[in-house]
Amino acid sequence: MSDFPRVAVLGFGTMGGGIAQVVAQSGRQVTVLEAGQERLVAGLAAMSDFLSEGVRRGKLTAEQRDDVLARVRGTTEVADLAGSDLVIEAVTERPDIKRALLSQVAAVVSEGTVVTTNTSALSVTSLATSVPHPECFAGLHFFNPAPLMQVVEVVHALQTDPEVVVRLAEFTATIGKEPVVVKDRPGFLVNRLLMPYLNDVVQAYDDELASAEDIDTAVRLGLGHKLGPLELLDLIGLDVHQHATLSAYEATLDPCFAPPPLLAQMVAAGRHGMKNGHGFRSTDKDA
Repeated sequence: MSDFPRVAVLGFGTMGGGIAQVVAQSGRQVTVLEAGQERLVAGLAAMSDFLSEGVRRGKLTAEQRDDVLARVRGTTEVADLAGSDLVIEAVTERPDIKRALLSQVAAVVSEGTVVTTNTSALSVTSLATSVPHPECFAGLHFFNPAPLMQVVEVVHALQTDPEVVVRLAEFTATIGKEPVVVKDRPGFLVNRLLMPYLNDVVQAYDDELASAEDIDTAVRLGLGHKLGPLELLDLIGLDVHQHATLSAYEATLDPCFAPPPLLAQMVAAGRHGMKNGHGFRSTDKDA
């Protein structure tokens, strides 16, 4: 734990909260930035609930839970991030919002502070131009839910100093995750492989090749996946998948990334998956 003892996390939503928890569990001090006090309270409550469930299941003790929570503090002031050794941005996937916030944070942290983004769909190389020292900027892509998913993609942008990549990979290992170093390409590695596969599954379902339940059963039992692809899409969020695939398609013009028509229709109809109870496994596509 010698490197990056003080970590700042930007955003206290699902991803930001999960990342903050994982980092705090490694013994580091974490400061989380949010736009308002209500969001901070909600984020801390969600983290406390998650950890308390771990206590109930015997994964950690009540004392360990309290120690983790004590290492996390929230703030609404960018100035409070001064002194951070590492910044992990985890706000909404809008480049304008990310750029503005990254620029503000870079102005208060020291010149050598490593700044990272958790984006899953945007160009890390492009976001690096938002900070005065892009050689200290990289991607640190956690997967949802961050406390449970074991892999983290360390994304090497064109500007990133190779030593920064090494330090981030070592940091990732110290927080109990498996680092995978990847180049900055649309979808990075995991999503680059996943997005065309999920698009093909949606098209197969729309072509009535099989029911949603049978598609998921076939993949779980035939390929050994823990979740069927349509269950996974509901968990990810159909709107999130559509945004990611559109970003990859616009960057590459590769038709394998083009969202299938049914996906766009379902998102337009407000069927976003588990988050609102309407997805492939909870509604019929013709309903």
